[in-house]
Amino acid sequence: MSLVQFTKQANLAMLTLDRGKVNALNPDVVEDLRSGLRRAISDDDVDVLLLTGTGAFFSFGFDVPEIISYERTAFDRFVHDFTSLYLEFFECPKPVVAALNGHAVAGGCMLALGSDYRVMARGRAKIGLNEVTFGASVFAGSVEILRHWVGHRNAERVLLTGALYSGEQAVALGLVDEVCEPEEVMATAIRAARAFAACDAEAQRSIKRILRRPVADRVRMVEASSIREFVEIWYSPNTRERLSSIRIH
Repeated sequence: MSLVQFTKQANLAMLTLDRGKVNALNPDVVEDLRSGLRRAISDDDVDVLLLTGTGAFFSFGFDVPEIISYERTAFDRFVHDFTSLYLEFFECPKPVVAALNGHAVAGGCMLALGSDYRVMARGRAKIGLNEVTFGASVFAGSVEILRHWVGHRNAERVLLTGALYSGEQAVALGLVDEVCEPEEVMATAIRAARAFAACDAEAQRSIKRILRRPVADRVRMVEASSIREFVEIWYSPNTRERLSSIRIH
């Protein structure tokens, strides 16, 4: 059974994370997301892609209780696949809108930042990169993409404090573009998607390449070394102890 549902509404393709309570990320989810993204890109009838989740979470991030048991080689392969995925979203030639139905934390936030436009639910939902609070580092690619959206000073604030932000706070920082009532998130995201789809597709692709290529080039230069450092810290005794206390189900 797919952990990511692929549906179409006219020229809009929708990828919906559907993996239990918190939509935690593991290798199967990453592969399903990549498959859905590439399917949308290759479909000439699709002009825009919408990414969302089910329930109260867009995504909690990595499925730590599962992934903590991985041998280092398997974990290294997973993080390489995940970092490649958020860069694929960031460079997608078609517009990507994220409908953040709930919490978008750590890896879930990284995934959301790969989109062109983010709509977030008002209220209890939080977004942020809180890795520092449980002893983990971040990937250079996620730093570059975050900095692209919020600027260097705000990126430092987000990353070094590990704070989680409400929709209103996230808009002020540039983490998301709109905040609305939870029941309005999907309709608001679809309106944003339709606005993107109304533009000339070829011109839009060209402009997006110009905007994104410098960021993506920097990511490719530094991502591998940052992954090595991330993995070293992930397997350090202090971080392993902190990770072992995380419960998500």
